[in-house]
Amino acid sequence: MRIVSVWDGGRKMAWKMVQSDPMDVLGVDLMLKVYESLDARSLASSLLVSRSWFSVASIDTLWSPLCTQLWVGKAHIPGWSKRSGLSKLASYSRAVIDSKRVHITREDLENHAWIFHFTEAAPAYWKNLDPYWRGAGPLMRRYFHPDGTVTSDPEDEVWGGHECSYTVVTSILLSNGKIKENYVRVNRWPRLIVSRREDWGWNMSNGIFAYSSIPDADKKSGTGPSF
Repeated sequence: MRIVSVWDGGRKMAWKMVQSDPMDVLGVDLMLKVYESLDARSLASSLLVSRSWFSVASIDTLWSPLCTQLWVGKAHIPGWSKRSGLSKLASYSRAVIDSKRVHITREDLENHAWIFHFTEAAPAYWKNLDPYWRGAGPLMRRYFHPDGTVTSDPEDEVWGGHECSYTVVTSILLSNGKIKENYVRVNRWPRLIVSRREDWGWNMSNGIFAYSSIPDADKKSGTGPSF
């Protein structure tokens, strides 16, 4: 904002407030210093001001540290936010979008190793074999494969070498295209209800046994569906 005088011929009539674009007044270098102090939400809001603001506020040097900050402590980093050639702004936006996704896909199942344990409602015999309840030994793991099978580690006492398969069931409302329900079924056991953790990990449970995805944020190409 600046003040200019209004003249009528040779006589000054009044003062007038004129709006000035900070980008023009401060210049790109100083605006970058301002942008560097903003959080992601404030920086994203500045993208909407004008084309000139967008061109500066969207550069990778601003969004790269924000991406790093966003991913700290996360169990999984979505693969579609780490595609080659993608801008850091797009990477950040896609990661946030994916973190709000609550429907699970086959890629989610296949890309992660899973901790498996029985719930409190399970028979005592099974819980007595489960390291989760015994409080000793490594927790059991399960692995979902692209061919629809599920396997365990060789030393797993509960597994017993039996055949195991899974399906992902997703129903969509034709009226608006929204997902009505989404669950996973292993063999003929009751359906596994899916939920998302704050660290972007996955939990699945049916009241008898439960799965939790094991953090793997160090995977270079990310995980999950490519959309």
